[in-house]
Amino acid sequence: MTAPPGLQVDGLRKRFGGVSALDDASLAVKPGELHALIGPNGAGKTTLIQLVSGAERADAGRIVLDGAVIDGLPMHRRVALGLARSFQISSVFPAFTVLENVALAIQARSRARCAVWRPVAGQAALFEPARRVLDVVGLGARSDIAAGALSHGERRRLEIGLTVATGARLLLLDEPLAGLGPDESARVVALLRTFKGQAGILLVEHDMDAVFQLADRISVLVHGRVIASGVPQAIRAHPEVRRAYLGESTA
Repeated sequence: MTAPPGLQVDGLRKRFGGVSALDDASLAVKPGELHALIGPNGAGKTTLIQLVSGAERADAGRIVLDGAVIDGLPMHRRVALGLARSFQISSVFPAFTVLENVALAIQARSRARCAVWRPVAGQAALFEPARRVLDVVGLGARSDIAAGALSHGERRRLEIGLTVATGARLLLLDEPLAGLGPDESARVVALLRTFKGQAGILLVEHDMDAVFQLADRISVLVHGRVIASGVPQAIRAHPEVRRAYLGESTA
């Protein structure tokens, strides 16, 4: 039977020594869907992102992207198949300009990947699409400054822009709002909303207001297991979720 498009995670297990980080965790992200993964600290959220991205290998289970089994592939092969993790794929080069950083991300997705270290200043064809990305993330006016001079919030927006610039069909975003103030958080939330429908997004985030604003569906991970998955209204009303994570009484 042909696997449906998007991301399918089935029965992932991962132990670190005597600690079980994931225990038969399963979820699915549909194409163009923003799927939030929430849960208390230590639930295994980042471990699941690590396994999907290829930074760690699962002890058991299967990961399928658009019908292709990827759980045995190295990170760079997963990137080539259309998967990108923000901080992993979009490492910012602080001495390069903001525009050059995005141009490098665009260059890396082309077939001429071996040329990625050529000076991007001599490859003007990269700059037009790079400027379009910067306009989308609200950094068009900052294109010619060194990336290291950006504020924390601006750098977060650049990281998201770099991930998008790779042309990925699935974005893995691990707490993009962490450490941001209210104004910059609102900018990032608005930015993520613009990408909904363009690529699948698996979002790990502790800001519940943002999660319930953005998510098409939400999965809740507790003690390494997905205890519920559904639309935001159903998750908010789920008695086990309210008890285990949202901190509400079900009495």
